[in-house]
Amino acid sequence: MGALVCEFKASVEFASRSKSTKREYLRYLDLILDAFGDWTFARLQDPTNRAEFKAWRDTMSSTPRKADYAWTTLARVLSFAKDRGRITVNVCERGGRLYRPDRSELVWKDQDLRSFHLVASPKLRLAMQLAFWTGQRQGDLLKIRWSDYDGRVLRFRQKKTGARVVVPASAKLKQVLDSEPRVATTILTGVRGNTWTSDGFRTEWRKACKKAGIEGLTFHDLRGTAVTRLALSGCSTSQIAAITGHSLKDVESILDAHYLGGKIELAKQAVARFEATTGWPET
Repeated sequence: MGALVCEFKASVEFASRSKSTKREYLRYLDLILDAFGDWTFARLQDPTNRAEFKAWRDTMSSTPRKADYAWTTLARVLSFAKDRGRITVNVCERGGRLYRPDRSELVWKDQDLRSFHLVASPKLRLAMQLAFWTGQRQGDLLKIRWSDYDGRVLRFRQKKTGARVVVPASAKLKQVLDSEPRVATTILTGVRGNTWTSDGFRTEWRKACKKAGIEGLTFHDLRGTAVTRLALSGCSTSQIAAITGHSLKDVESILDAHYLGGKIELAKQAVARFEATTGWPET
């Protein structure tokens, strides 16, 4: 396993990852080496050893997200080994997850938005507005340039999917953007006018959330909040996907499995439309 991990770290696949992803990989690769560093290729691909891998993951069950990331990293390394012909079987495929968050409550409600807005800096308030009205990932929002905005729409390519996204600016977002001074090439900047780094932005965001008394919500939850609110406003799955850049399947998964808080409202809307268009036959 030791030689395999070294080969993985020297690969193009590893090199192409973002700095934050590499940092997380290295953290869990160290755990993998501590547990399985002396394992041979024959032992790694023996299906009977899946139970031992699972037992290793279970030692981290008190921190489910850590356990899941450790397993994902292990499975990724074994997948790499299989692709390179080092092993013929990846016994860690489809390991399932220990972490099962209830995303139904993890959306930004009006009170959360107000509380954050009251204490956040203008720079962070702008970031919130962009996330709320576009439903984009943090990494993409930090990279959006003023040249991507023509006064009506935002046009950019998502880093994760490579998809080209065209997002019309809502009247509110247009008002905010048009009144914002353009001090850098990117729309979002730190207090000194420099483009945010991912770590720097997360640090300032967490400080503002703490000051606002907001717990359990992340910047990424604004993406799900946007999907939910678009659905509640009557948008179709295709319309939501066109704005956020999700696949149709992912939009459906978010609404069906993760962001359930608006299902009652959606059902009420459906019944109201049903009543408005369908009459009961006279008897």
